[in-house]
Amino acid sequence: QVRLVESGGGLVQAGGSLRLSCVSSGIIFSFRIKSMSWYRQAPGKQRDLVAASTSGGNTNYADSVQGRFTISRDNAKNTVFLQMNSLKPEDTAVYYCNAQTHSGTDYWGQGTQVTVSS
Repeated sequence: QVRLVESGGGLVQAGGSLRLSCVSSGIIFSFRIKSMSWYRQAPGKQRDLVAASTSGGNTNYADSVQGRFTISRDNAKNTVFLQMNSLKPEDTAVYYCNAQTHSGTDYWGQGTQVTVSS
């Protein structure tokens, strides 16, 4: 059974930092996974891509977080991270970890709440 478990969310003041972690289990992490990504969903809004890391080593970011957020992977620990700096109130959302296999299957974590106060 595939499982993704996020952690690291919380309440932080604007300008602060948080580091999210997503540990995966039940899959051969580096062999089957095409990409690991972070998405977020604010109340009443759709779920949007924040950052992605492909198996080829490429990364891409939403324009709104470019230069502030960094996605990284530790394949040995089946973990993907999202370092979030210079947080803004508009970054407030539930953040979800996503793993996509080469066959196109998506797996999701349960989400972790990030709240940025002004």
